[in-house]
Amino acid sequence: MRLPLEAAALPADAIEIGRIADAWGIKGWFKVLPHSASPEALFSSKRWFLLPPDRPMKPKRPTEAEAAQQVGWTEPLLLSIKEAKDHSGTVVACAHHIDDRTAAESLRGARIFVPRSSFPTAGDDEYYWVDLIGLQVFNREGLDLGQVRDLMSTGPQTVLVIEASSPSDDGKPVERMIPFVAAFVDGVDLAGKRITVDWQPDY
Repeated sequence: MRLPLEAAALPADAIEIGRIADAWGIKGWFKVLPHSASPEALFSSKRWFLLPPDRPMKPKRPTEAEAAQQVGWTEPLLLSIKEAKDHSGTVVACAHHIDDRTAAESLRGARIFVPRSSFPTAGDDEYYWVDLIGLQVFNREGLDLGQVRDLMSTGPQTVLVIEASSPSDDGKPVERMIPFVAAFVDGVDLAGKRITVDWQPDY
């Protein structure tokens, strides 16, 4: 099915925040799987940019033969959201030009991007995961413990997944995990791209 959506260039600050799981109901609504447990960015933006499943953000232009074999689309598409809301522990949404179940099913698997600039302002001592990834982590003594590679939720708390700046004796990267809680995190300096923690390298 050809999607009734416009092609659009991805914003320079586009962040992937979720995927479309499947159609929901018969009136064009669809389920969304957010990448974050706090999907405020999905609710704050009315312009979602879609990419097909598992394709790079800047897909190479296919040859005519490849294009003939492809199903769906290859370029980013703009989805204008009418409403997005929580529903029984998941997120459901509806959009302009997606008017029935068939159209909603055609979005299945699409990756959702929104501009970082459209995220709602975080509260005091609140941070978006995307802003923490890449920050350098130092302990109180100024020792460089590594760089935040990822974050993971363990239920009651979030954990920083850090790749150490110096490899182990066998040359493999050393991974550290530090709970992102006040007991261990002294401060986050987004402008300085660093996090200070009460943590030792042998913990």
